[in-house]
Amino acid sequence: MNAAGFPILSLVTFLPLVGVLIIMMVRGDEAVVASNARWTALWTSLVTFLLSLILWAQFDKTTADYQFVEQVSWLPDFGIGYIMGVDGISVLFVLLSTLLTPLCILASWTSVQNRVREYMIAFLILETMMVGMFCALDFMLFYIFFEAVLIPMFLIIGIWGGPRRVYASYKFFLYTLLGSVLMLLAIIALWFQAGTTSIPELSEFDIPFNMQVWMFLAFFASFAVKVPMWPVHTWLPDAHVEAPTAGSVILAGVLLKMGAYGFLRFSIPLLPEASAYFAPFIYVLSIVAVVYTSLVALAQQDMKKLIAYSSVAHMGIVTLGIFTFNQQGIEGALFTMLSHGVVSGALFLCVGVVYDRLHTREIARYGGVAKVMPGYAMVFMLFTMASIALPGTAGFPGEFLVILGAWAVNPWIALGAATGMVLGACYMLTLYRGVAFGKITKDDVRALLDMEAREYAIFAPLIVLALWMGIYPQSFLSFFSVTVAQMVQQHQAAIGAASRLAGL
Repeated sequence: MNAAGFPILSLVTFLPLVGVLIIMMVRGDEAVVASNARWTALWTSLVTFLLSLILWAQFDKTTADYQFVEQVSWLPDFGIGYIMGVDGISVLFVLLSTLLTPLCILASWTSVQNRVREYMIAFLILETMMVGMFCALDFMLFYIFFEAVLIPMFLIIGIWGGPRRVYASYKFFLYTLLGSVLMLLAIIALWFQAGTTSIPELSEFDIPFNMQVWMFLAFFASFAVKVPMWPVHTWLPDAHVEAPTAGSVILAGVLLKMGAYGFLRFSIPLLPEASAYFAPFIYVLSIVAVVYTSLVALAQQDMKKLIAYSSVAHMGIVTLGIFTFNQQGIEGALFTMLSHGVVSGALFLCVGVVYDRLHTREIARYGGVAKVMPGYAMVFMLFTMASIALPGTAGFPGEFLVILGAWAVNPWIALGAATGMVLGACYMLTLYRGVAFGKITKDDVRALLDMEAREYAIFAPLIVLALWMGIYPQSFLSFFSVTVAQMVQQHQAAIGAASRLAGL
């Protein structure tokens, strides 16, 4: 329980399941069931978001300790417990998850007409799993949430996706599941060594270097696919292209952060020597991801696929920042994760707006949209600028800090990260020019009506966040600066102690 004895984390995590039960009890014809499912899902997710704001309001930024901690004995004979808590690394990702869910439900209001009840149930279950993953402080509990996320997303892609949805959903599921099997083996090995799966207790456990190496590789197999890092990124473009708009928003906005969160929560604190040992390898993969996937994005004609490849490039900057092991790099990585969640989610929503009108994602099919949809063009322009890290928008502070952190390690690594900003401007401006400017046919003019009130309501909080994060980044950096400072200090102390032992 937290200081007031109120289980706020459990409530925020499991409240969406109450909405699931209500939706399942609704009876009537298809139209009545669909309408009730939409409204129940929306109100449930909105109440969940409002409750999650308590975390933001009451979070103590001056300590790196876990807060709002809840602990209940679950499997005491095996050292496994139900432990929930958040710190500076995880608290804002809980809020990101609870914010994007109601926006996704609103975005699906008219576009999803088939099996609406099941669709809304899948999204509410997905919200529970996402929030639970960021709150879990027991390794087994984390693993359950981490893997359970796959099931509703698999269904969302496989049932409500595009023509190749079955192929894309199975590819997504198999890629992400296979790597996680190795993580489960690593968790079991940790349990045999320490006799517990409590994350706070394991952070105090001294793991031998040889074991750290094998465990790092096991975690890497799971987290790298989730990021996704090059070359295990190939599932992502297919998943994005075939997923419904709301599925792409959650996939880019939250699910891609799971792997990077795993590196920060487990790999660096528990395996400091192995993390330092494999850091050069991570730098190479990250820079290749930034450059290669940016060039691939330049060649894309499908809007969703272009933004999907841009996500791989941005997450390459994130992994590079994490493994700089310094304050600027890790804070920049965390900020980039948050900004990417807002901006990439908004970009996929922008694609969804015009797709709902013309039912095509081919860039060549568009042109001149700014003439008939000026409101949409302004919104799309803002998030395009944020994606290319224009100063004053959400994308700039994080990438700038990562470059500073990388420079402290090696200027050439910083140059590799900076290349992503240049190439990002190339492919994003190419995308915007292809959609917003040029000629437009008379048939398209009839179909391309400007955004309606519901669509403006979806974009409004994302616009506020994109500008807020760019103009006043300290209001977000302050949440995780103390936690990151402690992480960096502990990592440097562990590496220093290992170096002294090696010198004896």
